[in-house]
Amino acid sequence: MIIEMTAPTFIWYGGVSTRATGDAAHHIAGAIQERRRHFENSVSFGLPKNDVLNELFEIAEECKASNWDGYGATPVTEDTYRVAYRLLEALPLGMPVPTVGAEPDGHLTLEWYRSPRRTLSVSISPDGDLHYAALLGPSDKDYGTKPFFDEFPKTILDLIRRVMST
Repeated sequence: MIIEMTAPTFIWYGGVSTRATGDAAHHIAGAIQERRRHFENSVSFGLPKNDVLNELFEIAEECKASNWDGYGATPVTEDTYRVAYRLLEALPLGMPVPTVGAEPDGHLTLEWYRSPRRTLSVSISPDGDLHYAALLGPSDKDYGTKPFFDEFPKTILDLIRRVMST
């Protein structure tokens, strides 16, 4: 007897992912995506994220040419912009949004700033590596690299909470 089985397909619905198949799974994922869009378009939840996505686009556009800083900077590529956009899209609702910047090596930077000793910087590479460094007080630091696979890394979410807490 031969039994054929297929592996579940990984389906991405702009912020919602599932390995489930079938009409019910597609319906639920679509409903979740619609509800998320509703929250993101609300004044209290969505405007800050929409603003930071617009800021990201403007920075990427300003820095897409070689030597954009006048000192030989590498251009920000479309790949880097896409990774940064997807990362911001994956930021859970209600989380503080960062400011956006560009680095001379062509990476984009997201920064959560509370004070000079409470700050987090995440540098985004075109291949999806997230290099982060955080100051969490007078003698507490954290840094490292996490890959980005369409889910906001828990380590970095925890650092955002710690940096922005009172």
